[in-house]
Amino acid sequence: MHIKVFGSGCARCHQAETLVREAVQSFGNTATVEMVTDFKAMMAAGVMSPPAIAIDDRVVCTGRIPAKSEVVEWLATAEQAALSARDGCPGT
Repeated sequence: MHIKVFGSGCARCHQAETLVREAVQSFGNTATVEMVTDFKAMMAAGVMSPPAIAIDDRVVCTGRIPAKSEVVEWLATAEQAALSARDGCPGT
């Protein structure tokens, strides 16, 4: 699983990155977390309002810092989708 935190490098964006890293650690996932500050990359991902978070190239949050519980929920959903895809089961 690959998570991107999009932001300009401001304090709110770094706060979002820290929160995501904490959520990944508490979830027990081995996901990689990348901070993306390149505006062209943000635009290509459809991010207009940072901070934003994408999990496996799917934007799940823009313009706010989510609660840690939200991030954990997104991780669980993404992990389940990946397992279903791997096993050939249709996703929900």
